[in-house]
Amino acid sequence: MALQCGIVGLPNVGKSTIFNALTAAGAEMANYPFCTIEPNVGVVAVRDPRLDALVSLVRPQKTIPTVMEFVDIAGLVKGASQGEGLGNQFLGHIRQVDAVAHVVRCFQDDDITHVQGRVDPVTDVLVIETELMLADLAAVEKRIGGIGKRAKSGEKEARLLEPIYQKVIEGLNAGVPIRLQGLSGEELAALKDLFLLTSKPVLYVCNVAEEAVQSAQQLGQHAMVDAVRQLAAEQGAAVVAICGRMEAEVSELDEAERLVFLEELGMTDSGLDRLVRQAYDLLGLMTFFTVGPKEVRAWTVRKGATAFDAAGAIHTDFQRGFIRAEVIGFEDMIACKGEQGAKEKGRFRLEGRDYLVTDGDCMHFRFNV
Repeated sequence: MALQCGIVGLPNVGKSTIFNALTAAGAEMANYPFCTIEPNVGVVAVRDPRLDALVSLVRPQKTIPTVMEFVDIAGLVKGASQGEGLGNQFLGHIRQVDAVAHVVRCFQDDDITHVQGRVDPVTDVLVIETELMLADLAAVEKRIGGIGKRAKSGEKEARLLEPIYQKVIEGLNAGVPIRLQGLSGEELAALKDLFLLTSKPVLYVCNVAEEAVQSAQQLGQHAMVDAVRQLAAEQGAAVVAICGRMEAEVSELDEAERLVFLEELGMTDSGLDRLVRQAYDLLGLMTFFTVGPKEVRAWTVRKGATAFDAAGAIHTDFQRGFIRAEVIGFEDMIACKGEQGAKEKGRFRLEGRDYLVTDGDCMHFRFNV
């Protein structure tokens, strides 16, 4: 279950630098707008210390982490929704992502051109947000014409959809992104096939100067990041502050060098690790594990998933022939030094299809097809 996170932002804010560090994909970087033309897609492993602990315990032949996909598109500019800077083409590349990572420039550097002429993170955020809302408005208005005709003819589905579309249009015209319009689950489901950009959860990624990495983590220590935090708090969005240039350097180190580098900075994890975890949390995801001598693997499911859902994440046959799930909590697996110890201490459970998976569960499935 590799979910996608689209990376957006103005030109020259560090999107491709961060993408390269995330994925080691080598996207082109340069100090001019629209350096990235075609979207770059990279698969990123989600670092999880629990997976490392299980691997140390079991010593399997193979280790497979859970992953996320990141999609990097060209920098958007004012007027993107009307095609400025090839904006419509770029926006189309991220319509089907699950969440948006909005990279915001929070550093001063006279050698790197700012497309607006000055560095103002909140203004930059609002420029991109406005373009996304205008693109959504155009998509909904295009659809509502046909819906209105069908509603007048008495079609039941159209009569249900029309007031939802009207509500969304009114909100967008008032400058309110769809995710902040207070729509019900049923209303959002009715809009799903439009792949509306402002309906997606947002993570603001503040790209800071290298010397400001540590201060940017603390409230009140970095004015630009604090301004983004305030905006995010009003929206219920998440924020992570990283230095794209430094993360690009860290990504080129082997694991031992990486740990030494982070220790010297007084950090336990990299900014990219925090970015990936924040994106993972933003999507409402959690992890369960399958553990054995051949393979220890992390699997992704949404929070609230049942054992039946988890079985389907592995293979449809597991779901179709589901009998029982064998479950050991992660803490119990480690404390009991493995499956046998968990059984001996009564920490091994058999659960039915409606069992709600807990983040970190170690599971095997009994099935018959």
